[in-house]
Amino acid sequence: EMSHRKFEAPRHGNLGFLPRKRTRKHRGKIRSFPKDDASKPCHLTAFAGWKAGMTHVAREVHRPTSRLNKKEVIEAVTIIETPPLKVVGLVGYIETPRGLRALTTVWTNNLSSDFKRRFYKNWYSSKKKAFTKYVKDYSQDATDLKFKRIERYCSVVRVIVHTQPSLLKNLDNKKGHIMEIQINGGDSVADKVAFAKERIDSDIRINEIF
Repeated sequence: EMSHRKFEAPRHGNLGFLPRKRTRKHRGKIRSFPKDDASKPCHLTAFAGWKAGMTHVAREVHRPTSRLNKKEVIEAVTIIETPPLKVVGLVGYIETPRGLRALTTVWTNNLSSDFKRRFYKNWYSSKKKAFTKYVKDYSQDATDLKFKRIERYCSVVRVIVHTQPSLLKNLDNKKGHIMEIQINGGDSVADKVAFAKERIDSDIRINEIF
């Protein structure tokens, strides 16, 4: 004689992970950045990397209320490969009643093919015209004016970075992933802008952030 179905054939897996299907976007999304703290120096708040694999580690548990306290446990860990990110610009945001709004964006005039490939479906057969007008019309005076606007009006400053898959030997992908990373810390927005200006056109490494 059978009892209830939930005892005979219980569900498997967590409903929180439904629907179990391939994601539309392989790159994760930063839904919120850490709260800004003016007492700390200027620093970046995120990084991007590729999952390279998994392994396990033995670690000691420090949890006084647990039976495992001061005992070793084996845990699964993920290995993430994090080649340097390239900073190619910055965005200033102003606060409005409906949330943040981008006021102005500053780009560098040295953009690599890793970055430009992201704007094309087929890089090989394209004319590779992305950002050519911006570079041609680039002037230091106009850029300095944009920096001053950000310092005067904005409350949030984020740098635009892209990944560099060309630095990885075992990856077929050549398109860089473009993302924004918020700058936290510093006494004023001018400090944040100065911090971003120093890093434009340069690489940032994982040990500078974490």
